[in-house]
Amino acid sequence: MTDIDLATIGFTKTTASKFFDRLKAAGVKKVIDVRLHNTSQLAGFAKASDLAYFLKEICDAQYEHQPLLAPTDDMLKAFKRDKGDWTIYADSFMRLMERRRIENSFKPEMFQRGCLLCSEDKPHHCHRRLVCEYLNARWDGALKVRHL
Repeated sequence: MTDIDLATIGFTKTTASKFFDRLKAAGVKKVIDVRLHNTSQLAGFAKASDLAYFLKEICDAQYEHQPLLAPTDDMLKAFKRDKGDWTIYADSFMRLMERRRIENSFKPEMFQRGCLLCSEDKPHHCHRRLVCEYLNARWDGALKVRHL
């Protein structure tokens, strides 16, 4: 199987210009939103309805929301609001993806020149990295992942 180019990006702690410049420079053609909630006013330029427009106009890229690749509300609350342990959150999310069998709902080609979007500025403690790791483990390392 050919390597599938997939990026990940977060929108916090950056400006809109830097965010869209990174996507353009990486050659992203589809942003795959892996947030559970994508309509919050706090998301600023990354609010779903605005983001789809900006991506098309600025990057000539598509927008797609995939809540199947997001944690549950309870998981988010336990980790974010209640300041939960990252290891527990990561393990719970990996088990959730396994129960959902997300590898059967997608094909690697669907991610070509795509970019997983979440709010966290860095991938270290973000579920978008876990999605990539989970899928790569099941797809024999098909995804060539870059964190923008």
